[in-house]
Amino acid sequence: MRALLSVANRDGISAFARELASFGAELFATDGTREHLAADGIEAASVSDLTAVPPLVGGQVRTFHPAIYGGILARRDVPEQLEQLAEHGIGLIDLVVVNVKPFAPEVGKRHVGIDEAIEMIDVGGAALLAAAARNAAGVVAVASPTHYEAVLEELRSLGQVSADTRYRLAADAYSAVAAYYAEIAAYLNQISNNNYPQRLALVLEKVSDLRYGENPHQRAAFYRETTHRSGTLADAAQLAGEAPTFNNLLDLDAAYRIALDYTAPTVVIAKHTDPVGLASASELVEAYRRALDTDPVASFGGIVGVNRELDGATAREIAANSYEAVIAPGYSEAAEGILTARPGLELLSVPASPTDGMRDYGIANLDFKRVAGGLLVEALDRLDIDRGQLQVVTRRHPTLGELTDLLFAWRAVRHVRSNAIVLARNGATVGIGAAQASRSVAVDIALRRAGDRAKLAVMASDAYFPFPDGIQIAANAGVTAIIQPGGSIRDEMAIEVANRHHLAMVFTGRRHFRH
Repeated sequence: MRALLSVANRDGISAFARELASFGAELFATDGTREHLAADGIEAASVSDLTAVPPLVGGQVRTFHPAIYGGILARRDVPEQLEQLAEHGIGLIDLVVVNVKPFAPEVGKRHVGIDEAIEMIDVGGAALLAAAARNAAGVVAVASPTHYEAVLEELRSLGQVSADTRYRLAADAYSAVAAYYAEIAAYLNQISNNNYPQRLALVLEKVSDLRYGENPHQRAAFYRETTHRSGTLADAAQLAGEAPTFNNLLDLDAAYRIALDYTAPTVVIAKHTDPVGLASASELVEAYRRALDTDPVASFGGIVGVNRELDGATAREIAANSYEAVIAPGYSEAAEGILTARPGLELLSVPASPTDGMRDYGIANLDFKRVAGGLLVEALDRLDIDRGQLQVVTRRHPTLGELTDLLFAWRAVRHVRSNAIVLARNGATVGIGAAQASRSVAVDIALRRAGDRAKLAVMASDAYFPFPDGIQIAANAGVTAIIQPGGSIRDEMAIEVANRHHLAMVFTGRRHFRH
């Protein structure tokens, strides 16, 4: 057996190579890998011993040679090909171990110009992997250190690597090559402002297998974007509890993204990806109390998200209620102790977003909806609201307090499934109507959940009112101000109803549907 080794990630390569040598394998390695092996007392011949040609073009051309590709690609079951190799003195290469230096982390953590980026691209390694994978009938292609032990185990027990394993490794090798080139394409699309290319490649790496999907009969796994650099759920460390389920991950993501949308200390309680309670306050514990007050019944079994390090006082109140999970950017020692002692509570900590120069690219700023046979792709729905763009359309202008609550509610309604209505007062939600086919029904649900708290509250709607009935019933319940996109052919009727009840109404000119 002859093995060719060329690895950027050298974890475990010395132990792997040493055991290959113990099986009688003849080792060849590119210069960097060979030097690493030599430092650990493992002898490997140079690739130049195969090619009789030194590295060229600044070291970029090392392995592009018939002595290497012939040895990899020759079919073992085609005598004519083997005869050709023998005629030219070329030996077979049975095992190829290659992993390339990652591209995505480098262009994500700092600004990398096009000339530098091009120099970073590994061509030879990716080509070797693809060639070895193509001839999986006779060659073992190893693209990751995670496969070393499986390969060795079969060599120990079977004296060879089984066909099933070779084809599984070939699939992984092709995936590694495809992902590598897709990340390069994403970078080139970014610098050329080509946000929606003709072919959009999704590069995801597995975080973990999940117990099941939305329902117990569905298999599922959690993957993360390789081009995403911000601190997200995919980067979270779990401090307590069982691994989150598919559904809990959806709600954890929703809760954390909503909480991070606010700058003041903020707490959100989420279920089925909708907030059921949301509040900001000067102290996190007060924000939690007011978020819980929105709907204590619906909050049962929900997910709590906060945008600050969670303190002991807040943790004690959270622990007094029944929740599935808590997610935060960090926990005080007291808070972690209190919450980890709560049986069955999943506790996740999200690292801070990387700073200075690191940037998202690729699919990180895109959103997807699955449809049969494909994906709908759109830009993420950013808030990007400027107070100067708000248009007061009623005779009465909102007071400063009303305007503050209107902006709070407008930020919240973006995270509620359509048709969406949010009632808020003093920086906290008091009623939420979500995912209704009729906007007036969503208003009615929000009002019923608010009860007497609707009096002097403000109301946000994610889209315009097609009829003024929702405004009428809100006014009757004591709502004093409304924020909505506007744009209905019946806007004048809506404005007339608002004026009749002395409401202040503001148009934003921007809709925030969330299906």
